[in-house]
Amino acid sequence: MDLFHFDLARTIDHIIHLMVAYGLALPLGMDREVSKFKFGLRTFPLVGVVSCGFMLVGMSVIDSTEGEARIFEGIVTGIGFIGGGAIITSKDKIMGTSSAASIWNTGAIGLAVAYNRLEIAIVLSVLNVLTLWTLHSIKKTIEKRTDEEE
Repeated sequence: MDLFHFDLARTIDHIIHLMVAYGLALPLGMDREVSKFKFGLRTFPLVGVVSCGFMLVGMSVIDSTEGEARIFEGIVTGIGFIGGGAIITSKDKIMGTSSAASIWNTGAIGLAVAYNRLEIAIVLSVLNVLTLWTLHSIKKTIEKRTDEEE
């Protein structure tokens, strides 16, 4: 009876997947860490790698697309819960939605890597980083103009 089967090739393949998911999520975490919420440097890479890990395990032990879909659904729901905790509302302002959307995107990156869809994972990561970096200054300009008009 084989209680523990070690497949070196599969292990190396999974390690590569996990490291790619971690690496693609890290820039998102770094950006969110320097935001006013200080949320992300550790969280984002962990969400990316854990999403990938859950899916890799699920794909290894479940032999149906229906079962994989349930794991996928659970990951997406769980990350939505984490993201919801990042959103803060006050009397006239909602904050944290970029962080919430980014954490959800990080889960999608991990899932894409698990399914060997590196092109999707890279595009998700790049678009998220570019959106956070470039649109932040545009948003500040719009907010400044709005404040001046009031």
